[in-house]
Amino acid sequence: MKTKWQRITSLTTIAAFGLLALMVFGPCESVETTAFAQATPTPAPVAGFDQAAAIAKLKEQIKGKEQLPGEKVYKNLQLPLFKTMPAARLLAVMEFGYARNLGVNCTHCHTPDKWEAEDSTKKQTARDMWAMMGKINGELLKGIKNLKSETPTINCTTCHRGQVIPALNLPMPPKT
Repeated sequence: MKTKWQRITSLTTIAAFGLLALMVFGPCESVETTAFAQATPTPAPVAGFDQAAAIAKLKEQIKGKEQLPGEKVYKNLQLPLFKTMPAARLLAVMEFGYARNLGVNCTHCHTPDKWEAEDSTKKQTARDMWAMMGKINGELLKGIKNLKSETPTINCTTCHRGQVIPALNLPMPPKT
């Protein structure tokens, strides 16, 4: 029986080889070239939630503590990197990293004004995805020979492209 990490590694490897095959051999002419929209639409934000106002309120609450480690300012941080990251930077990662890369706002994972609550499974999914990204960046990419970059890196945008569900069907490149 495979562990969660073995399954994630297997799926990542399969996806990487599929993408590589497409890049090397190009699309098969018999395959339909229509791009499909995201199968599951991005959920609507919580009614009445104003992300800009919520971020401004959080910035006001951490005023004077922006450079303290996240664990000294926020409750229920579980990722080691977030515990040591400066509080202001962590807020920016949430706002520009997670929210923008997935096309959502804070309410996708959090309950407003109860940011530490564990009432959404999406928060744990985000933690698991962060760990997967770390494994890909820290271990798997280093094993791919002949990459042009000395420090190849992926992030949330690599797959999600501003959508909750990663894009699985991309439009065909223009014919040259």
